[in-house]
Amino acid sequence: MEDKQQDLKQLFQLEFSKMVAVISKRFGLQHIEIAEDVVSETFLLATETWLIKGMPANPTAWLYKIAQQKTLQHFRRNKIYADKIMPELRATHENSNDANELSFTKENIQDSQLQMMFAVCNPVIASESQIGLALRILCGFGIDEIAEAFLTNKETINKRLFRAKEKLKIEVGKLEMIEEWEVDNRLDNVLHIIYLLFSEGYYSRTQNQILQKELCIEAIRLCILLTDFEKTNLPKVNALLALMCFHSSRFNARQNNKEEIVLYNQQDQDLWDDALINQGITYFHISANGDELTAYHIEARIAYLHCLKEDKNEKWQEILDLYDNLLQINYTSSAALNRTYALYKVNGKMEAIMAAEDLNLDNNHFYYLLLGDLYTDLDNERALHNFIKAQTLAKTE
Repeated sequence: MEDKQQDLKQLFQLEFSKMVAVISKRFGLQHIEIAEDVVSETFLLATETWLIKGMPANPTAWLYKIAQQKTLQHFRRNKIYADKIMPELRATHENSNDANELSFTKENIQDSQLQMMFAVCNPVIASESQIGLALRILCGFGIDEIAEAFLTNKETINKRLFRAKEKLKIEVGKLEMIEEWEVDNRLDNVLHIIYLLFSEGYYSRTQNQILQKELCIEAIRLCILLTDFEKTNLPKVNALLALMCFHSSRFNARQNNKEEIVLYNQQDQDLWDDALINQGITYFHISANGDELTAYHIEARIAYLHCLKEDKNEKWQEILDLYDNLLQINYTSSAALNRTYALYKVNGKMEAIMAAEDLNLDNNHFYYLLLGDLYTDLDNERALHNFIKAQTLAKTE
């Protein structure tokens, strides 16, 4: 039963954004909440039906069919109401009986999602609300998960989402592809959202799983959508895509057959996916066009070096230098922590311990994991203390 519920949750996160985007494109962003309700009702029915009868042979087609039926029913009811009870609303619903034209073809889903990505990242919406709305609409995250990502409560997130949706309805209105001059204004936010989605899948902070491959695959798919569109097939997009390919190449080595995490230096390198590594190299070469160096370029190079099977000092020295560059462009605590590991590989444990303790990341369980690892065999009592602290802070079993 628990496995079935997990499968449904993963399917929800994968299909929610597609279905909401298609319905919103067809009927306008003023109906985005209706689209969300229709999709949520569809998944509720799926949960009730599939847990009893089992999942159908083609669950995605089943969902699309039910969503189409529910959308048609909703707008037919509203059209009757508008025609017979409130004639002044007739214009709003005059085309609503065409819900049977709702198209869930691959092409329309791609177009709808691409347009939704840029609609959500419209500068009329506050930046923090853009990310929250994107995690909800584009990635199918629940309110609890978004609140945890922002380190805030559900009430605050609900208010932000409400304001963001009102802006979408009033300022944007309908889904359509933006002009070329608008791409630069919004693309960085779009890429950041994709990056967050991949990161959540690569090491889940909000689920009792080490790795949610489906979220990572969805992030890669959204990025490929951008490369398929000439206006957004830019070097930094390809750099992010390369980064995700390099990380994804080590999926099969990151967990053992008990789904326990396998640390980098203990991974079976024969399980690394050479085809994905080569695909990442292709995208990375494309990203070298132009004169812009972004954090995605540097992180992609770091990820590529982690795919080299030789554990030489030169490799770790380059990684350390790259982290120094990355921190100047885009300082984050996770990058600073990762730099500390590279420092350990180059200059040894003592220098790395001093650098790590200067970071003082008290609420980060990865921080205490690293300290525990560094203190092992130097001061095992302090190592144990740090491992216990890490276990206390960790949010997954």
